[in-house]
Amino acid sequence: MNSLCKVAIIDYGAGNIGSVQNMLKRVGAESRLAKSSSDILSANLLILPGVGSFDHGITKLRESKLLPYIEEAVFEKKVPILGICLGMQLLTKGSDEGSIPGLGWIDAHAYKIERDDSYRVPHMGWNIAKPIVDIELTKGLHDAARFYFVHSYEVHCNNAENILFETNYGNTFSSGIYKDNIFGVQFHPEKSHKFGMQLLENFLGYSHA
Repeated sequence: MNSLCKVAIIDYGAGNIGSVQNMLKRVGAESRLAKSSSDILSANLLILPGVGSFDHGITKLRESKLLPYIEEAVFEKKVPILGICLGMQLLTKGSDEGSIPGLGWIDAHAYKIERDDSYRVPHMGWNIAKPIVDIELTKGLHDAARFYFVHSYEVHCNNAENILFETNYGNTFSSGIYKDNIFGVQFHPEKSHKFGMQLLENFLGYSHA
């Protein structure tokens, strides 16, 4: 079934697209870069990658003119979407990193990571992401599942029911968020070997192909 999934990686000029495509290929899924309305609206699954600053990312997404079609797919057609790293933060209401509002699809905010000197910022490297709920996306993952992180801002949800994963780095933050068919992960599944492969395989399970 995976090879039949129409996975569209949203290409808005602020995403780490190549490595996401490569990992999807490793788990048997064909994907394409989404640069047009037809690319978005014909997809069974959407992935919103992201690297760089918050304001740059949300600005590039809006300038791409793809957002109305993404919203049509997500909210009218109920197409599942997965935000990765900055892509997850863009799903929230906003970030301390910038002044431009986020998409606001999930009631959460990205705060600057502030720790004592024993914790380096950015939070970079391997860490545990503990699944908080038992859903398709967390299938086969467990409390010792390790993923690769690179970020200087951490998301906190205003509603506990939106927390998908939690990670501790001198403080507990939401390393995964979700609401209905909207999902986001702070870590990079495409760089996280077997656990990242498992998560992406799980995401493919939401396809109606």
